[in-house]
Amino acid sequence: MEFKKNGLREKIKRGETALGTAMYSFSPAIMEVAGYTGLDFCRIDNEHAWRQDESAENVIRAALLSGICPLLRVDRDNPYLVRKALEAGAGGVIVPHVHDRKDAEAIVEAAKFPPFGKRGYGGLCLSGQWGVNGGTEWMEWSNAETLVIPMIEDISAMVHIDAILATEGVDAVFFGPADFSVSLGLPLQTGNEKVIGNLRKTIEAADKYGKFVIYPGAGFPQWETVHKAKELGVKAIELGHDVTILRAVWAKTIQAMKQGV
Repeated sequence: MEFKKNGLREKIKRGETALGTAMYSFSPAIMEVAGYTGLDFCRIDNEHAWRQDESAENVIRAALLSGICPLLRVDRDNPYLVRKALEAGAGGVIVPHVHDRKDAEAIVEAAKFPPFGKRGYGGLCLSGQWGVNGGTEWMEWSNAETLVIPMIEDISAMVHIDAILATEGVDAVFFGPADFSVSLGLPLQTGNEKVIGNLRKTIEAADKYGKFVIYPGAGFPQWETVHKAKELGVKAIELGHDVTILRAVWAKTIQAMKQGV
């Protein structure tokens, strides 16, 4: 792989809205379709999916081939997964359930080489071109271009939202409306004004510190959440998941066929 500028970061810098999706199938072919179609990023879910094997590396290869930024979501409380995600070639790492500045600083520490963090060196990986170009230039590129993205999905994080977004090395936050609604005692009421109100506060804090928010708009066929997110000022919007999009297309097609359309 070449040491290129991070495409998602560059699009946000230009003041454009980045569009992406999420992957649960771990299919390299689907990742390539997403990239060649023109999507800017794809969140690869390794929090709820159990794929701590070569399949993550393979979908990241497909992302690099097709020009889409792969963001790998990992489990929290394991700093080695952060390092492994970036060694595997992820353009950014997403860590769930971040509550305060201390949590955010721990992710940055795990993601960055010294002097910005405590990441251990290991150039024999996909990102380091298996050691061919895994020296100091690679280390500097990784520190500068890979994205550190904590998740805001608990009401307890909101009192610390400014501190989280002010943390040096944090590039963006991912606002998770489903778990956030659960933390409010409003399970899966993701459109509830209490959830949206806290999304607004998160966007305001991000704007203040020159960061951005990623938000999972429902996408096909419920476009209203996508438009709402854009109106609120979300700069990176997920257009659904590979599995849910396919499910929706099949369901609508079957319904149309049964109705004789």
